[in-house]
Amino acid sequence: MERRKARLVYIGARPVGGNHPIAIQSMCNTKTEDAAATVAQILRLEKAGCEIVRVTVPSLEAARALPAIKAQIHIPLVADIHFDYKLAIAAMEAGVDKVRINPGNIGSPEGVKALVERAARDNIPLRVGVNSGSLEKRFIEKYGGVTPEGLAESALAQAAMIEALGYQNLVISIKSSRVPMSIRAHEIVAGRCDYPLHVGITEAGTLYSGTVKSAVGIGAILSRGIGDTIRVSLTGDPVEEVKAAKQILQSLGLRQEGIEVISCPTCGRTQIDLISLAEQVEAMAARYADKTLTIAVMGCAVNGPGEAREADLGIAGGKKEGLLFKKGEILRKLPEEALLKALEEEIQKWSETHV
Repeated sequence: MERRKARLVYIGARPVGGNHPIAIQSMCNTKTEDAAATVAQILRLEKAGCEIVRVTVPSLEAARALPAIKAQIHIPLVADIHFDYKLAIAAMEAGVDKVRINPGNIGSPEGVKALVERAARDNIPLRVGVNSGSLEKRFIEKYGGVTPEGLAESALAQAAMIEALGYQNLVISIKSSRVPMSIRAHEIVAGRCDYPLHVGITEAGTLYSGTVKSAVGIGAILSRGIGDTIRVSLTGDPVEEVKAAKQILQSLGLRQEGIEVISCPTCGRTQIDLISLAEQVEAMAARYADKTLTIAVMGCAVNGPGEAREADLGIAGGKKEGLLFKKGEILRKLPEEALLKALEEEIQKWSETHV
């Protein structure tokens, strides 16, 4: 796919836009004022592959915790601000790398002006965020409800308001919990500006339903070449958001690093415990997140080395036994209980020769 060419914005040291890879974001669900708990969660997110992290700043107490948090993490820190422009300024004073605001709920024009002037002093990027749940009344009235056109117009109007103050270091996000609305709103905005776009489906749901909805929505938007950074919004452990985001990017060929596990759906021909085996392979693969290869876990001779010949390594089941293969070529036949260990040995060999 041909990606939309967005202007380049730096979130800390992380480039977003231009020709750079799509960055993975997540958001902490800890109390920000609890710096120790927040840092612990961010370090887990980093390990999972998160590249930009956001924390809520609903109070001055939370803002005061930001320097201690930032000093102990290794990825850019974003402050999420609503209603009070003074909290945005406090977060910038605390050294955050980006501030997420919704100018429509931030208060007076004077407040917006003050926070934009503070951002300009240190060239701190602002993410202008519009959600379907907080769309301004004038756009709801204009379009007869919450619509893609209203969301897009709101986001562009807010960006224009900041531009009028002489500042253009912006990222735009337009989010809805409705997938078709999100897709269309992104298409409109992408065609009318060159700002980097933060893509996500807001309030997507719990781990299963939210992952499915996010994969469909974010995947559809990215497949149109739109999007420079993504966040999968799930009700649960934010580490799962990062895992889902990596899978979405990998499925579209937008990320190559990490082990991709492909496995057949099983059928009546399967004579080994393929479901358990595939789950164990996936867990094992997570330990080699810095390596790039594809592993196939197939259930029988029909879905064996031939169909999975493009995989770097793989196993194919037989009757309580299986084949270990590499690039479609059979290496050896093994008992079912020996397959996992043999596969990991081959992964280790691969990792040693593909640095």
